[in-house]
Amino acid sequence: VHLAVYVGVLALLVIIGAHLWGELPESAGLEPAAKAGWSLATRSYPAFAVSQFDLYGKTETYEIFRHPEGGRKDVLRWAAQGEKPAAELEIYRPGGESSGSGPAIAEIAARMKSEGSRELEAAGVIESKFGPVTLLRLAVDANDAASCLGFIKHLDEPNVRISGWSCQGDDMPARRAAVGCMLNRLILLTSGNEPKLAELFARAELRRGSCTAAALPSTSADWVTGAQNPRLRGAL
Repeated sequence: VHLAVYVGVLALLVIIGAHLWGELPESAGLEPAAKAGWSLATRSYPAFAVSQFDLYGKTETYEIFRHPEGGRKDVLRWAAQGEKPAAELEIYRPGGESSGSGPAIAEIAARMKSEGSRELEAAGVIESKFGPVTLLRLAVDANDAASCLGFIKHLDEPNVRISGWSCQGDDMPARRAAVGCMLNRLILLTSGNEPKLAELFARAELRRGSCTAAALPSTSADWVTGAQNPRLRGAL
């Protein structure tokens, strides 16, 4: 009788242990999924395009990145064969991961692939069909007429961030015009299940300007829209 009870208890412990062991992989698999970051979405279809934006000798690449918490990044790059990209445009639609993301300006600086710890500073504002767009440049390149320009535009409804950079143009006015032309020719191919995104681009298209007009220097530029940072008099 004692032997039968002992064997029965031992068998029960084996069954419970096997059940708990089978549960471990499922619970452990949740943690890596929660901590997973951005991944390349090879089966997603492009949602945006830049129409009639011809960079001589440059080819365009389109990549889509998705986050497990719902975020999506559509990234367009232009580069010559075997050379570094000459321009980049990213449309970021945040999901639940946006609360833990880093500063947007620091991210743009990293994407420009500058050497060393080079910070970005304000480089004026330009108008686009999405409204005023903030321009940025590397702080050490403030006196460099051929400095690449970064840009960023936050839209609240829907929640979209348009950012990127461009090295097109021989001087600062030409580079400002190149950024404005890129943004004005950004179009929506498909909105998916986001009617507010389609409405945003429909309204923006009504304010679309021409690249020829954007290339002309502005005679009414002030300390807000000018390419240079405002110079303050006196000590703070």
